[in-house]
Order: sequence, then C-alpha cells, then structure tokens
Amino acid sequence: MEALLFLGCTVPVRNLNYELSARKVAEALDITLKDLPEFGCCGFPLKANDQRAALIIAARALAQAGETGLPLVALCSACTGTLSEAAHLLDHNEETRDEVNQKLKPLGLEYKPGVNVKHFARFLYEDVGVDALKKTFTQKLDSFTFAPHYGCHYLKPSEVTGKFDDPENPVTLTRLIEATGAKSLNYSSMKDCCGGGLLGTDENLAGSMAGQKLMELGHTEVTALAVICPFCNVMYEGQQKSILKKKEADFKVPVVYLTQILGLAMGYSPNDLGFKLNRVKPKDLVKAFK
Repeated sequence: MEALLFLGCTVPVRNLNYELSARKVAEALDITLKDLPEFGCCGFPLKANDQRAALIIAARALAQAGETGLPLVALCSACTGTLSEAAHLLDHNEETRDEVNQKLKPLGLEYKPGVNVKHFARFLYEDVGVDALKKTFTQKLDSFTFAPHYGCHYLKPSEVTGKFDDPENPVTLTRLIEATGAKSLNYSSMKDCCGGGLLGTDENLAGSMAGQKLMELGHTEVTALAVICPFCNVMYEGQQKSILKKKEADFKVPVVYLTQILGLAMGYSPNDLGFKLNRVKPKDLVKAFK
C-alpha cells in the first residue's frame, strides 16, 4: 500500500517524534509513505485573513498530489481540515475551480477533482483497519490508560469528512487505543478544543481552554493524553508548564502521540518512536518498554 505524506510546517520543525513514530507504524504495516519535496504550506495560517489566498495555496498542494494518483495523508489535523475543505469546495464548485486553476496555470499545475485527503489516524482506521493493525501488535499495553483528544479539525465539518465518525460521540481514536490492549479514558472534556487557534491573539484564553482538560486529567490515574495534531501538542505539552503554573497545579500530564502508542504495541522501542523528544514524558510507560 502506498500513500503520499503531507508533513506541513509544524511537524518537521516542532514535532519530529510524531513523524518518526508515524513512519515506524507505516513501516510495520508495509505502507510506503512517499514524500513530495515540492509540497509547501497547506494554507491554514492565512484562512482567517485571506480565504482566497489560502484556497490557492491548498489547491497547489492538492494539484501536486493529484498528479501522483496516490491518496494524500496528513499528520496535522489543521492541514487535513484545510486540504479537505479546499478539495470539497473545488470538487463541487466549477466556477471557483476554474478561477483557482487560472492562478495555478503559470506553475504548470491544474486541480482535477477527486483528490482523496485523510488524516493519518483515519487512514489507519479505515484503509488499514483495526483487525489488520492488531496483527502487527506484539506487546500488550493493558496496564496503561490513555485519554484520547480528538480536537476540532479531525471530526468537522461533517459534510467534508463524510461523517466517518460522530463529532458528538467520537469512537475512532478510542478503538485504535483499545486495540493495543490499553484502556481509553472517557472523560468530560474529551471533545473540547485545545485553544490552539487563539494562541496568537489571546494567549490567556487559549491557555484557559487547554487548562480545563489538563486540570481534569491531572486528577486521574491516566498514563498520558493521546493527541494526533501538532497544534494540540503545542497547547497541551509545549504550553503545559506555563498553564499549570498559573493554576498553581503541582502535577504534570504526560502527552504522547497516538502513533507512539501504536508503535509500542508493534514492538518498537521508545527510542525508535522519539520518546526522548517528548517534553512531558510518560515515565512509567517508557520504563516498561526499555
């Protein structure tokens, strides 16, 4: 099986452990993740200020992906959402598609409908399947509990995602976690936003949003918060120290990527999966697999 990997901007700069673990998971599943050096930004940072410019940037990436004929998978939920929404708009609005293609023409590119965009977690759930994943697992994680964080762009908008999961009662990440033998924590703030979208304009409000989840999990026996998006990681791990300091909390909440959990179940070592790069380390988990 082959897929085209869209790394985006944040993962290669701030979340190398995510990329490392995702590539290891793909390797265990005999999935070839192909890289396209020509890829740039997905356009997400511009959406709030210039939607047309953001659409053209996304269309450039989609046109490049379309030339390969491969499904496009992204590790970042914001990249997934931006590219998926752009593809949906361009597929269903011929006038907009023609306008965008006029902008792409000088680059020798043309967007053609039908580019398949998925988050890597969704790709694992739908295209690989939970049963196939289980066949690669060599170690059980049944003594650990993870709190899934779904975030916003992985599940919404439903008309773009095809309603592959219910945003009001999501289950896909839970099932992927439970496939490893681990427990998946069902907690009240599970569906809450991380606040990352506000970090650049209102750091206090963003921190308050992320802090609600951290405060809830800090009073549980959870092994780690499991994320699938680098922006969510920035909030829950990168900003955790300052957020909890303001709340005068004397605990830490370990944060891991879903791909790191799956990789451990596949028999990879913590070093293979980049756990050394985790800022708030799940010490008990790492110790168990040394």
